[in-house]
Amino acid sequence: MLYKLIIGKKYIVLICLHLFLYPTILNAQDISSSLDKYMKAESLLYGFNGNVLVAKAGKIIYQNSFGLADYFTKKKLDKNSVFDIGSIAKEFTAAGILMLKDKGMLSLSDSLGKLLPQLPYASVTVRQLLTHTSGMTDGYDLVEEFFDHNKIATNDDLLELLETKKTALYFKPGEDLAYSGTGFNLLACIIEKISGDTYRDYMSKNIFNPLGMSHSMVANFPRPVGKIPNYANGFIYNDSLKKYLRADSLYIDWATYFSGITGEGMIVTTADDLLKWDRALQKNTLLSAATQKEMLSIQAVKKTFPFVQFGFGMRVGENQMGNYNFHNGWFPGYKSMHMHYVTGDITVIVLSNNESQSEFIADGLATIASGKEIVPISVHKERLIKEPLYQYTGKYMMPLTLPPYMTNFPVEIILKNNALYIHPFRGKDIKLKAETSSKFFYGNGTDQQIIFQKNRRANTYKVWHVAWGVKKEIKKI
Repeated sequence: MLYKLIIGKKYIVLICLHLFLYPTILNAQDISSSLDKYMKAESLLYGFNGNVLVAKAGKIIYQNSFGLADYFTKKKLDKNSVFDIGSIAKEFTAAGILMLKDKGMLSLSDSLGKLLPQLPYASVTVRQLLTHTSGMTDGYDLVEEFFDHNKIATNDDLLELLETKKTALYFKPGEDLAYSGTGFNLLACIIEKISGDTYRDYMSKNIFNPLGMSHSMVANFPRPVGKIPNYANGFIYNDSLKKYLRADSLYIDWATYFSGITGEGMIVTTADDLLKWDRALQKNTLLSAATQKEMLSIQAVKKTFPFVQFGFGMRVGENQMGNYNFHNGWFPGYKSMHMHYVTGDITVIVLSNNESQSEFIADGLATIASGKEIVPISVHKERLIKEPLYQYTGKYMMPLTLPPYMTNFPVEIILKNNALYIHPFRGKDIKLKAETSSKFFYGNGTDQQIIFQKNRRANTYKVWHVAWGVKKEIKKI
């Protein structure tokens, strides 16, 4: 059966729906095929553009490229395409610090009063910077307000602004947890001071080169054509113009005056190189066994909502598929995910250069790779229903991979203008469109549905959220 599909006003696709139906209970023999069908559906139906890699015990079981490296030249992506990975860079910065610790060149209890004494945050420790428990102020706000935007700020410029403006910490160090990019910028400064190398050179000499990560580098802007071989340019869809635009033309700050600051971002790499990195983390290649275990173990727990846990430069925890460690990344035009499940030794890497939902897609790929059930990706068609909608309203806890966290978030299903809406933890309300009397899909073009499961008496007794094929129960509160 053919459908004409318009998703998010971006794609018009004519497609045979049955091509994307596959068994929901997976055997080892058909996992690779199911991964491929899943990704082809996400690409054709929801516009995924990027590279994916799935491995078990370090062995690649699926790898593919979808779409374009450049929407203007129409150059296609391939396995050697290089992506900006945004905050996944924090994994490398954390490892750089821990390598210095293993060499006896610093202690995690060392304070900024010892390492960067010019800063007015003497009591903050390296451990607190690594675990986002320092309360560190946002240095980028200072760059935005006080730095000359005709120049490119560096780590030294950031240090000077923190020193002179003396902005207060958000909380007393160690008393709470708040995700901090500036904390990792300061870790990069510490690496540079102790090693005597620039952050770029230190990463190359101590991590990229030893691991054979030949397509990886610290890459500040400007990034002219040819500077980075096989570079996949970042693009963002413009709804009013109905076309993709270069992300660096839309986010001037990150392409200019922010772009010389390192530690929390500014690393480019490939999926293959990230797998080499992933194996190094699992095999203690760069760090001692004890230090590597610390990095990937719970080191800090957020005491207030959302209740999440961090290792050193990694998010760690446990869900229905077992223990995990991961980091996601965003940079204008890019979204990325590096996820590892200890159970089954499953690694998933998803890199997008059109801001596709890499985090959720990685969740779907990991679910398939583990042999668990998944909902087939399909076309959703709105229908008129007579069922009273008020029965579905209420407050729920919904499990989400919502950067920078993977945890349960409160949402509310509300009735507005005779239609159901999701009132999310943050952001705008999203209309729910009826597909059946008990199944609704998100009206914003994303691959998400809400299913109200009823018993024989037609009473709702379970509610499910399906996100990019992964079905999880949501609890009413």
